[in-house]
Amino acid sequence: MTELGIVKLHEMLKNNEITSKDLIKESLEKSHELNEKCNAFVTILDDALESKITDNLLSGIPYGIKDNYSTKDILTTGSSNTLKDYVPFFDATAVLNLKKSGAVAVNKTAMDEFGMGGTGTTANTGIIRNPWDLSRSCAGSSSGSAAAVAYGVYPYALGSDTGDSIRKPAAFCGIVGYKPTYGMISRYGLFPFASSLDTCGVLTRSVEDAAIVVDAMKGKDNLDATCWNSSNIYLYKSLDKDSKNKKLFYIREIVNLENYPNANDTLKKHLNNFYETINKLKDVGYTVDEISIDKELLKAIPSVYVCLSCAEATSNLSNLTGIIFGPRGNGDNIYEMMKDHRTRGFSPLIKRRLVIGSYILQKENQERYFVNAARARRLIVDKMKELFAMYDALILPVSTGPAPLLDNIGDELNEDDTALLEEHLQIGNFGGFPSITIPNGFVNDLPVGINITGNCYDDVNVLNIAYKLESLMDYKDMVVKDE
Repeated sequence: MTELGIVKLHEMLKNNEITSKDLIKESLEKSHELNEKCNAFVTILDDALESKITDNLLSGIPYGIKDNYSTKDILTTGSSNTLKDYVPFFDATAVLNLKKSGAVAVNKTAMDEFGMGGTGTTANTGIIRNPWDLSRSCAGSSSGSAAAVAYGVYPYALGSDTGDSIRKPAAFCGIVGYKPTYGMISRYGLFPFASSLDTCGVLTRSVEDAAIVVDAMKGKDNLDATCWNSSNIYLYKSLDKDSKNKKLFYIREIVNLENYPNANDTLKKHLNNFYETINKLKDVGYTVDEISIDKELLKAIPSVYVCLSCAEATSNLSNLTGIIFGPRGNGDNIYEMMKDHRTRGFSPLIKRRLVIGSYILQKENQERYFVNAARARRLIVDKMKELFAMYDALILPVSTGPAPLLDNIGDELNEDDTALLEEHLQIGNFGGFPSITIPNGFVNDLPVGINITGNCYDDVNVLNIAYKLESLMDYKDMVVKDE
């Protein structure tokens, strides 16, 4: 039953065909089953209790929470040894809003440590594996949430997105990943990684479910100064499969095969798959234009992201000393204790990123790296806003292909031109733009995704384009089936 969508489950609950207790029991059983295979969870809440069924669509339905959302009286680690025993005394606002809706949390999902890394390999509980193929990555950092939704543990799970951390795991796991406009959902209670980029969001198996969940999560919150009033936006009620006359664009420098003279068969299949989907949209009356952007500006995207995110992470994680909270380090004074705590607590990836961030923030380096990265970010965002004044949305494939083998991945920047295909989703974080990934079929028998990104506050338009495209394909509500 937990592989069904939210509307269908709510209907069955209201008609007494099933109970919340039944759903929770099934979800917990699948949680343990998946954890043995994919290492998807930090905590499984075996004592989760059913909730009253109301007219709220989420009431009584189980879901998962990424382990960087604060949860009152429930272990919340960010998948890091620096917080391996941390139990918060408050709920993140997004979690609290879902509680008020009657939703039932049944687990905390594993992730790349503190949201850094895009591979699902840096969680302190071990490597998170893709349920479609256990030898492959889920991407990251919302790896556990993506794996759980793809496996049918529940209809949705919470994620966070700083560079592509909801949208790429969604693509690799054959599901939907929605990052709303920056500030639509309060970040209060979300562990900060890079505060100017971090966005709360959701992973589901349909656009409809994504709209329902974000409607419940969002809302003005005085505890988050970046949170804006979205009370006049109704994502679910505004869904319309008959949306017409939309005008989309894609970027030649990112998807034209001529730019990849050494393209392998997988990349060729993936890009052909993208163009086939573009033709589907054209067949129903959409305008889809190819546009060109200065490649030097596009090539700056990965480096800008590294500079800004590492600098902000260095600042945000400076409170993890082992003195205020977390396991106390060893040493004869507080400096030695802090050094021991951070040296033993952080994974090599985190330490590398914090070293980079510290270097960027040194007084003598700030102008060259941090300030120039901010300038380049502004140029990228201004170019996108110029295009969004003429077009409804940007549409692009999510990556160079399906999920990579775990043995073949690292955290280093790609040195070849395929970096543009792998890193372009960061544009959505640079500008705070709403962005959604939906399934776009299969390449080599593994799922791939397509992404739609629009202008700030235009979430309804972005979701309607995704909703229309989803209706033209047969990949909605996909669940991994055991052989």
